[in-house]
Amino acid sequence: MRRLLILSLIMSCFSMSQIANAAELPTSSATTIKAALASGKPSVVDFGARSCIPCKKMAPILEELSRELNGKANILFNDVWKDNTLAGSYRVQMIPTQVFYDAKGKEVSRHMGFLDKEGLLKQLKAAGMK
Repeated sequence: MRRLLILSLIMSCFSMSQIANAAELPTSSATTIKAALASGKPSVVDFGARSCIPCKKMAPILEELSRELNGKANILFNDVWKDNTLAGSYRVQMIPTQVFYDAKGKEVSRHMGFLDKEGLLKQLKAAGMK
């Protein structure tokens, strides 16, 4: 039993180090977000923090989608602890919060909490991504 407990602790530390070392999107400023919303492409802005566990789990997913959907949709991240004024202006109440916009820059939906790749893609398609 003790060995099992030690092994599970080691595995959880290893998993967290993998999450912490995952690639991360740069923090988007208000100007970057405005430009994305005016680009004519659907967008998602993920409001989170570098030290929040669900946010860390989403970081590699967002990075992957940013690469895969380049030219089809804008994938943005804003660290609310570095810029809480911006999060307030978007009425973010908890992190992570993903705000989805259509190609005209109009908010079409939002989700609070962790969202997996399939969920992000479903929301982006609902926002008009082709």
